[in-house]
Amino acid sequence: MRVNEAVPDFADVFPFEEFNRMQRAALPAVLDSEENVVVSAPTASGKTALAELAICRTLRSDGTALFLAPLRALTNEKESEWERFEDLGYSVYVVTGERDLNPRRAERADVLVMTPEKADSATRKHDTARHSFITDVDCCIIDEVHLLDSDKRGSVLEVTVSRLRRLCAPRVVALSATMPNIEDVAGWLDAPEDCTFTFGEEYRPVPLHAGVETYAHGENPFQDKYRRLFRAMDLAQPHVEDGGQALVFVSSRQDTVRAAEKARDVVAERDIEMGARGDYDMHSEAQDLNNDTLRQSVVDGVAFHHAGLSREDKDRVEAWFRDGTVQLLFSTSTLAWGVNLPARCVVIRDTKLHDPLEGEVDMSPLDVLQMLGRAGRPGYDDAGYAYVVSDGADAQKYRTLLREGKEIESRLAEDLDAHLNAEVALGYVREMDDVMEWLETTFYYVRAQSAPDGATDGSIDYPFGGNLRTRARGTLDSLVADGFVEEDGLRLRPTPLGRLASKFYMRLDTAREFADLAERAAERPIDEGDVLRTVAAAAEFDSVSARKSERDAVESVLGQSFATDAEGEDLEPGNRKVLAICRAAMRGSTPGELQSDAWVIRQNVLRLLAALHAFAREFADARAANLVRRVEARVETGISGDAVGLTAVDGVARGRAGKLAAEGLTTPADLVAAGVEGLVDAGLSEGVAERVLRNARDLPVVAVDWGDFPDSIALGERAMCPVTVRSTAGSARAGVRVTVNGREMSSSETHLGETETTVGLFGTSETDELTYRVTVAFPDLPLAPVAESRTVRVD
Repeated sequence: MRVNEAVPDFADVFPFEEFNRMQRAALPAVLDSEENVVVSAPTASGKTALAELAICRTLRSDGTALFLAPLRALTNEKESEWERFEDLGYSVYVVTGERDLNPRRAERADVLVMTPEKADSATRKHDTARHSFITDVDCCIIDEVHLLDSDKRGSVLEVTVSRLRRLCAPRVVALSATMPNIEDVAGWLDAPEDCTFTFGEEYRPVPLHAGVETYAHGENPFQDKYRRLFRAMDLAQPHVEDGGQALVFVSSRQDTVRAAEKARDVVAERDIEMGARGDYDMHSEAQDLNNDTLRQSVVDGVAFHHAGLSREDKDRVEAWFRDGTVQLLFSTSTLAWGVNLPARCVVIRDTKLHDPLEGEVDMSPLDVLQMLGRAGRPGYDDAGYAYVVSDGADAQKYRTLLREGKEIESRLAEDLDAHLNAEVALGYVREMDDVMEWLETTFYYVRAQSAPDGATDGSIDYPFGGNLRTRARGTLDSLVADGFVEEDGLRLRPTPLGRLASKFYMRLDTAREFADLAERAAERPIDEGDVLRTVAAAAEFDSVSARKSERDAVESVLGQSFATDAEGEDLEPGNRKVLAICRAAMRGSTPGELQSDAWVIRQNVLRLLAALHAFAREFADARAANLVRRVEARVETGISGDAVGLTAVDGVARGRAGKLAAEGLTTPADLVAAGVEGLVDAGLSEGVAERVLRNARDLPVVAVDWGDFPDSIALGERAMCPVTVRSTAGSARAGVRVTVNGREMSSSETHLGETETTVGLFGTSETDELTYRVTVAFPDLPLAPVAESRTVRVD
């Protein structure tokens, strides 16, 4: 079946002229039917073409297609590949967390590319102008639908697709690697039998020989890692010497670099012939690489690949591997999910990995199968060879996995409360019957019927029949009891707590702790330590581990923060590590022992601080919200507390703020007073100084006019005195609080241009002096609060 006969208007989209036999079998259902379609087929068998056929059918009908990609890296790849659609006059738009959303482009797009997480966010906010585009989707293509079984992300994919189907009822085309229970996925998506396809290993373009190899333990984990590397090299060597290529998966970015460096030594010691060695052109091209270690490595035919490399370096490594210049490639799991880089030999060196938030975890069975499926290059190899290098105790587990595959399970039960809360917050679930109607749209419901005795591996206990309603009722009761949902008779309503928990994708127990802190802050002041400790103790960090080598670094950081007792002594070691990373980030210097996990933990801390700020706005006051905003700015930039207000100025980030603070300019008002000349003297270029000054003038500068406020008042007298608070520069939301001798007299929030408050003076016999203080705090800006006071004698 030729492409130009099947889809003549879209023939240029496909990089080949004829469909293969798997594609021919599924093509009528995908291209000519309106039904939902589910296809399970081996890796590298050509499923991407089916996704493109589904897109073609949608565009032919002037519809909008949504492609759900399992990884952000893959969304970027599709954007590049699908320039072919752009060449035909269609618009392809990628929506990811690393780019600012352009609602106009998203609305006009013919093809949207998103991760499940971004689609989840968009469906939650579909009734806003920025995200209304999601309701115009006519066809949803789910790439790697077996992601449903992912511990962390499976439930997000599940509820997102279920919600999207309720919002706009798109056609769904789901694609997957081989899965034994495809009928469950088809049942969930209402795909009829004649639109459900299972293509076995006989459809692999290259036969796969897979096995499990064990290794002898060394004296410590470090030795074990290198023993696994030598075992991987033993397995790869015959294929490399025969002119083939080997792809070795390791657990971390750092390990890809270290393994590649060690592998170069092994190649030299064993005198393994590599085609790139001595190639003058290769030496010249390698000089263009940004990564120094990679530049030295590729000239020997050895390379590494991970998400931290620059886009240019990754593109070069992928191109060299495709053309055979690089014969031995070390990578993280990113290459397993969608990037089309097969190899004759694939070895999984590490079956366990360190997750900054979870500690040491086993690689998921899905990842294992996905990686092994990369073995065998169509058109080049007669067979693919794939190996798992495993601890002897785990060998049988992996042999069973290779022999029997992995049934796809629902992970919704693991965080059913959070997802049910989100449905109530969004207004989709308004009574108990709605809860059951929602559950019946999920994969969880389908698996509960087909596996009443639970998952075959014992990992999940599915409720069946009436038990499902009982479990749902129990989950709902807990949401009501914890204050996330209100139940008035038969009606369900979200509370402010429930809405915030849904908006920020939080664990519910964390949301409860945040609300408790905010409510305490409304009654008495909280400090920086309270904020950091609450975030560090969040349930999101419960699985963080502090390795022995990190604990001294944790103690040194927390010891430097406080001169007496160590901070957070009552926290678990992992949560103290999070606290130490926060403190180190605020100082702008993180100990080397903590750096490997610091970036991921800091990003999650910043997300939770943004949430805590919203909780403070809802349940506390401007002072608490301002405190959280200042802590957030310091964790993000590493700027000192006295200069954190500079980060409120657009164009002043960490480096520039540090430079200005070193010159004694620590507030936006200081910048305005310095003028362009003073900012240039502080080290800014004239153009930057002009822009910074312009932005600083947009921020408020507080002035308090006490008017005729007296110096004294007679015993028993009373007086009411107007006090004016205004900004002499820009305006912003501000909380204005008046206290006398530390006791609150009044508190209000206003958009500060100019506001007047009346202060009552009372001559009392309880004291000889009355100290009145006006405090102005900006809840949404990291500006330090401004306080002025007057003391009145009682005569």
